[in-house]
Amino acid sequence: MKLVVTEYSVKVVLVYVDDLLITGNNQHLIDDTRKTLHNKSEKGVLLNQRKYTLELLKLGGAKPASTPMKTNAKLTTVEYDSIVRNNDNPELTDISSYQQLVEKLIYLTITRPYICFAVQVLSQFMQHSKRSHWDVVLRVLTYLKKTLGQGVLLMKGPITSLTTYCDLDWATCPSTRRPVTGYVIQLGDSLISWKSKK
Repeated sequence: MKLVVTEYSVKVVLVYVDDLLITGNNQHLIDDTRKTLHNKSEKGVLLNQRKYTLELLKLGGAKPASTPMKTNAKLTTVEYDSIVRNNDNPELTDISSYQQLVEKLIYLTITRPYICFAVQVLSQFMQHSKRSHWDVVLRVLTYLKKTLGQGVLLMKGPITSLTTYCDLDWATCPSTRRPVTGYVIQLGDSLISWKSKK
């Protein structure tokens, strides 16, 4: 019996959060990998949470929606409904599913700024959630289904500016009549921070 040992080329690419390590025993393979990664990121780097979104979509959502919330949707508290005597929108008997799903959506806003407003509205009803709130959570999921591959593009190139945009919508909240504010911060052409709150 004859044992033949041949030399193998090994290339390893390790990724942890935002760090990347390329190593191996063949410099040509390492250089090829670096060149491929460089060519694939001509415009920049797209940050997305596609796998995480796919896991969320297993929890609910049917036909894809074109927006996270319906235009001019007004979600109210249980207290508000009792004052105006609205009994058509019952409180959920088990709010744990609602809470868990909203928490997962909050994490997803890291790379999905366009769901921020809907998620911040939904997060206000974590303690006393109603059927209408649950319906909006499901609508956000259906919107994610339609926009599965989207994320935040960090543009390649020199950074020459820091730009901030802010907007305010007076007395929008139907329960408190408080304004809704929002802001967006761009570093160069890249979106780096955003928030929407009442």
